[in-house]
Amino acid sequence: MPIPERLNPMFASSLPVAAAPPDPMEQARRRLIVALDVPNAAAAIKMVNQLEPSCRWFKVGLELFVAAGPAVIEPLVARGHSIFLDLKFNDIPNTVAGAVRSAASLGVRMMTIHASGGPAMLAAASEALEGMPSPPLLLAVTVLTSMDQAQVNVVGLNRSPAEQVELLARMGLGVGIRGFVCSPHEVSSLRTITGPEGVLVIPGIRPAGGESGDQKRIATPAEALRLGASYLVVGRPITQAADPLDAAEAILKEMAEAIQNQE
Repeated sequence: MPIPERLNPMFASSLPVAAAPPDPMEQARRRLIVALDVPNAAAAIKMVNQLEPSCRWFKVGLELFVAAGPAVIEPLVARGHSIFLDLKFNDIPNTVAGAVRSAASLGVRMMTIHASGGPAMLAAASEALEGMPSPPLLLAVTVLTSMDQAQVNVVGLNRSPAEQVELLARMGLGVGIRGFVCSPHEVSSLRTITGPEGVLVIPGIRPAGGESGDQKRIATPAEALRLGASYLVVGRPITQAADPLDAAEAILKEMAEAIQNQE
């Protein structure tokens, strides 16, 4: 499934000379995804109200979706925000294909499935979006950022997390998937594998000096961008800050400086 140009952060660099790319801070706003890992719709709307002066993208994951259902997405889309639906579908191919079609109807712009579901499941999910107008980008989740070597071993995998990420990414590419979720530790190798057209969405982002929480494979925003990340997903460092907007703006500033240094 090709990457829609409107979703690829690399698109700005391919604009004609007459259309200058956005300034680094605006590029940062287009590449930061705030995770709305909150317990209900009211908390989500309150957080969006605080952050929308600076933030464009919001992630709806399992906690919020289970509590509030699909209805929580509609007002966010209506307000012009881009939604990343992170439910990590993983089931038999037919079931996942149906779930992908249903999720696409909500107006989200990206959604996740687990790469570990196998090539038949990934292919079915991709095929479910064919023919849809403005379909969301399908992202294959490789290895969770909470899993270090010990966690990988205990589930029976005799590979390093990096090796498992690469195996799953190559499998996804083989059936037409061009978007992936991985930790900052694997983004450089995946960028080499996918090339510039791949969309790499990176959680496990922590500002310098921030608490790691239950994340094992982490990096700062600047490090992740330097390594080749397309989008950064940040949750608790923003949503649990004393002032979420100030926290988001500090991360955006760090991202903008990193983007400017790359130009």
